[in-house]
Order: sequence, then C-alpha cells, then structure tokens
Amino acid sequence: MELTLQWLTETMAGEFTLTMLVSMIPVVELRGGIPFGVAAGLPVWAAFLAAVLGNLIPVPFIIVYIRRIFQWMRRRIPRLNRLVDALERKAHLKGQKVNKYKYLGLMLFVAIPLPGTGAWTGSLAAAFLDMPLRKALPSVILGVLIAGMAVSILSYGVVSLF
Repeated sequence: MELTLQWLTETMAGEFTLTMLVSMIPVVELRGGIPFGVAAGLPVWAAFLAAVLGNLIPVPFIIVYIRRIFQWMRRRIPRLNRLVDALERKAHLKGQKVNKYKYLGLMLFVAIPLPGTGAWTGSLAAAFLDMPLRKALPSVILGVLIAGMAVSILSYGVVSLF
C-alpha cells in the first residue's frame, strides 16, 4: 500500500487534487468527478477516492450552515433573493421525496446518479428538514459511496472498451 500511495503522490497528485475539486462543484459533483479523473489518467480506484472525498467535503457545512447563509444573503445582498428562493423551493420539493422515508430516503436520493440528485441537493434537503448532522451525515456518505461505485463501474466499463 505504501508503494501505491508513494506512486500516487509522485505521479498523480495534481490529477487527484483536481478530481477532488471538480467533485466539489454543485452540479458536477462525483458524477462528473469520477469520469473526469479517469479521463485525466487516474486509475478508477484513485478517481473514486478523490471524487468521494471531494464530494463529501462540503456536506457538513451545507447541513449545518446553509440556512444561516441564506438568511445572511437575504439581509446583505437583496439582489440574490430570487436565487435563494429558487434554492429553497428546490430543497423543499426534494425534501418531500426524502421526508417520507427519512434517512433511508436521503441515502437513496443521494445514491441515484441522476441530475438534480446528489450530495449537495440531499444536504440542502436535510438542512431544510431539520435533520441533525449526526443522523443525516451517515445517510449522505452511504449515498455518495453507492453513487460512486455505480459511476466508477460505468466509467471503468466505458474506458475498458477503448
């Protein structure tokens, strides 16, 4: 394992870091990060690891602070009220799907690798459903891992064709 980590840090550190950063972007997330990492030359396992880590970094901050950030934005930057309203509507709409099954629903919602789902939207829904971080975070982590495995299998399968 040490040899593998040494190789990674010496030869692919930039690609690994860039894959993490791509996976932190709200719309792209892990679903775009893994194919990006594989296309950049990372092994599938390294792209998976980088994308999962990058996708999970914002999650606790979203769950804990997003409502305060929205309040601050409304007070300080009124021009962004329409954007905040749209994000809150999206969170409430997605939250209705999640609310029925609570934490299992949150995990499944995050795990489905489709547009409009994922860690960012799931965390936003968890925040607006007042789910505590200690209960919502494991659901989001499991959902990200499941989505990451699905996307990795698809990415690896597509890459192996060539």
